[in-house]
Amino acid sequence: MNGSLFQQALLDGEYGPHFFAYYYKQWNPYTMAYHQHNSTEIMYLISGSCVVEVRQSENEEERFRLKRGELIMLDANVPHRLIVEEGTSCRMLNVEFGFTAAAGAVPSIARLAEAEAGLAGLLREPFRSLVLPDPEEVFHVLKSLVLELDQHGVEGEGQGKERGSIMIGLLFSELLLRLARLRREQLEASQQPAQLYVRRAVEFLHQNYDRSIQVKEIAAEVSLHPGYLHRIFRAHTGRTLTDYLNMLRMEKARMLLGQSEIPVAEIADYVGISSRQYFHLLFRKYTGCTPVEYRNSLERFSWSDAQPDIRDR
Repeated sequence: MNGSLFQQALLDGEYGPHFFAYYYKQWNPYTMAYHQHNSTEIMYLISGSCVVEVRQSENEEERFRLKRGELIMLDANVPHRLIVEEGTSCRMLNVEFGFTAAAGAVPSIARLAEAEAGLAGLLREPFRSLVLPDPEEVFHVLKSLVLELDQHGVEGEGQGKERGSIMIGLLFSELLLRLARLRREQLEASQQPAQLYVRRAVEFLHQNYDRSIQVKEIAAEVSLHPGYLHRIFRAHTGRTLTDYLNMLRMEKARMLLGQSEIPVAEIADYVGISSRQYFHLLFRKYTGCTPVEYRNSLERFSWSDAQPDIRDR
């Protein structure tokens, strides 16, 4: 089967990945000859900088300068070469893959595309080459995938092979979904750049609500002036950054009060509020009751009631 990511058979049939090569490589100054292969390739720049030249046609070349945290995807049979210029170096992680008939518990590419519109869009919009910035989401998946492939090869046949195949398939599925998300965000940012900044700010809040956060820190994370971030955030969400953070913290507090055995007195610390009195005021503002009243009003699941007594066995 053709190694391209853009073929109708992937959307019509039951196919999964087949990996041809996967490796880390430290490159010093070097100019590679143009080459091509019947597989889709991902070149991820871990550190340093480099240039990738892609031959778009017989008389046309496109030159991409990559820096740390960027990746380039190359479709199958697209001539390309790597250039590491004098005085520079780079470290890369490369994965080359094609496709084979799918079997087993992992969803095929077609099933994934049916469930995720973003992936379906990626597969239906062919490109010869695509450069994407990565907030390390793809890198973590790529590292895990390559490690699993390495271990799978060492394990060989038997139960280890079966387990490895499932994990490899799941990691490849996550890789495609994350690439599709990055591509969608890239397209949206080219049309509505403010929306991308707001999304990144929201992601930062969800990952850091458990500690003290200031608006200037959020703005620095997304590389914007605090005043500008405040304006576009309110325009897109209808809330200020502080109000959104407080709402998020109260939702987390409700979850912990209702679904955990954490003492009420400690919940404030779990959601990044140092003052218990202020936490109680905020909780009442957002829910209409105190944390104690909220917990007492729920019939919470008790793990002690659900666990069988070992002595009865």
